Amino acid sequence: MTTAQHGIGSGFGAHSTADDVLRGIDLAGRLAVVTGGYSGLGLETTRALAKAGARVVVPARRPSAAAEALEGIGGVEVDELDLGDLDSVRGFAERFLATGRPLDLVIDSAAVMACPETRVGPGWEAQFATNHLGHFALVNRLWPALEPGGARVVSVSSVGHHASPIRWEDPHWRTGYDKWGAYGQAKTANALFAVHLDRLGRDRGVRAFSLHPGGILTPLQRHLPREEMVARGWVDEEGRPLDPAGFKSPEQGAATQVWAATSPMLADRGGVYLEDCDIAKPAPADGARKGVKDWARDPEQAARLWELSARLTGVDAFGGRPGA
Repeated sequence: MTTAQHGIGSGFGAHSTADDVLRGIDLAGRLAVVTGGYSGLGLETTRALAKAGARVVVPARRPSAAAEALEGIGGVEVDELDLGDLDSVRGFAERFLATGRPLDLVIDSAAVMACPETRVGPGWEAQFATNHLGHFALVNRLWPALEPGGARVVSVSSVGHHASPIRWEDPHWRTGYDKWGAYGQAKTANALFAVHLDRLGRDRGVRAFSLHPGGILTPLQRHLPREEMVARGWVDEEGRPLDPAGFKSPEQGAATQVWAATSPMLADRGGVYLEDCDIAKPAPADGARKGVKDWARDPEQAARLWELSARLTGVDAFGGRPGA
């Protein structure tokens, strides 16, 4: 497989922060939607974008909690959105489109990780439904507002995608549920979504990217018992992060998605997977958990996932199926 997955010498790295990558970039007059933008690295993303002059819309399942978390950050507005509920996705998108505002950035940062087996909607596995299908429907519904010739969509994946390709025979894990496998499949889906969206949108000048933000201890770990995090070497018995675990701060964790959304270096490089504020290399053959797996960047797999997602959600801005 030929690849555009090679570093470009961005000048940033694993320790760069969102403020670092935005230094010298003026986002005045730009409008962003950041899902999950009131917690963890999403909150840092919102803060950094707003500090650089952007107006940021933060859709939230708990708007009151979002408003409290975002208090004191100027240029931010909150609306209601539950990514696990397609009616809620439709409602948010319709309210946004009714404002008539052009949209410059969508950062799909919200996620659920390694949760107990949970079903949403018509029995869909919750991680695939929330992390991927909800964002798929959201971006397709917001497509009319995305500004031609410069808008970007950033799909936050994870090194967790190494855990599973798309399970075409059973994407909803109806048999043999595994919480980490299900998370891995959802993160693979996030990467493939960017591959195909970029293919569809590039002629209009709308580019898409996916990324691994790095390991960050945030509320994303809320479903993990402390004993499991201790066993993985992430925290000590008191729940304190262990230095060898290599965790980033939220400010560092937000950097790659902010770089994806704003860097001039990426103007003609859509559809790629990023890590540590640069384009990632293909995953090494030795099994090390870095880089991007072939199954998360394959254009045929990406097209197949798009068709499945359009069929499941009933939404396709590019004409595969009309919006439900």
